[in-house]
Amino acid sequence: MHQYPTAKHPLNIAIAGYGLLGRLLAWRLLLLGHSVTVYDKGRSGSNTSAAYTAAGMLAPISEAAASHPSIYRAGTEAINTWANWCRELGLSHAIQQQGSLIVAHPQDRAELTQFYRDSQRIADENTSMTLTMLNRQQVSELEPDLSNQLDQGLWINPEAHLDNRALLAGLDQWLQRTDVTIWYDSEVSVSPKQITDLNSGRHFQHDWVIDCRGAGARFDQPTLRGVRGETLHLETREVTLQRPVRLMHPRYQLYIVPKPNHRFVIGATQLESEDLSPISLQSNLELSSAVYTLAPAFAEARILEAGVNLRPAYANNLPHVSANEGLISANGLFRHGYLLAPLVVAQTLSILHGQNNLACEQLISQPHSEQATHEV
Repeated sequence: MHQYPTAKHPLNIAIAGYGLLGRLLAWRLLLLGHSVTVYDKGRSGSNTSAAYTAAGMLAPISEAAASHPSIYRAGTEAINTWANWCRELGLSHAIQQQGSLIVAHPQDRAELTQFYRDSQRIADENTSMTLTMLNRQQVSELEPDLSNQLDQGLWINPEAHLDNRALLAGLDQWLQRTDVTIWYDSEVSVSPKQITDLNSGRHFQHDWVIDCRGAGARFDQPTLRGVRGETLHLETREVTLQRPVRLMHPRYQLYIVPKPNHRFVIGATQLESEDLSPISLQSNLELSSAVYTLAPAFAEARILEAGVNLRPAYANNLPHVSANEGLISANGLFRHGYLLAPLVVAQTLSILHGQNNLACEQLISQPHSEQATHEV
């Protein structure tokens, strides 16, 4: 990622939204010497952002094969960026780079074979990424607690995963030690150089406003939608995994991501709905049944949480950064939040510093907008 020198002319910058992008941007902008004020509709200490309920995977091959090939190029760079960022924050333990494992039951072996072929074409662009097909014994050697019925697997290295909650907490703690101003319980509207608090009607002037409210901005952006995602958070001492495991399936890809303290995040569902009601019985049964087939010892796991959140997405499911003089919109991370956040941060900083980041522009999308903005 491009490194910017400390600002010669510090700016007064407002950030709308205190999720992943909001925290990362506040952190990097403060390091550059700018003044930062954050506005968030949540309460202090609340954990309502999509980044909190996410799994925190950094899986460029796994995601690109199922979505957009250019995600791979940005994602491979993101792994290195996150390793550096975690080190800067004193959170080196929050990133694990053990690769990821994709497995399939015998009846779904063709799905895995096709996935391998699609992924191999993408991986050929980068010799540092390796894809290794494994037989039953090799799968067992890599992850001994998985079912012995899994007779084939694909090991992708060096994919990684984050302890996303430790990371979000670490960013919050770092910011609380600075002179950043955070206004909680603040439902706001944004315009160039101005934030308006919708509760009080007060207007606040800034040199720049950065809108990264995620799905919360969809009422102001007609082309932005929320996509429902559901996860289960399990706890068990009966299973140990060293890396994320995905299960190939004709209808969905289930993933299990290990977390500290014997916890696991289970996910797969992606529903074109903006409903935020609790997880459905059908989703719970599908997730639980699939996890059981991966490792029967999960039968005794305790369900600690059933998370539901909205992922912000545009029509092509790629991120989008646009700018007017005094207003930047950074949004649309969809299911690639942690993977593509470094790219969006870099593009946002390049705008503020009057530079063009061509590498970012090659991936960041430009959906149609009813607003008169300068697309970047």
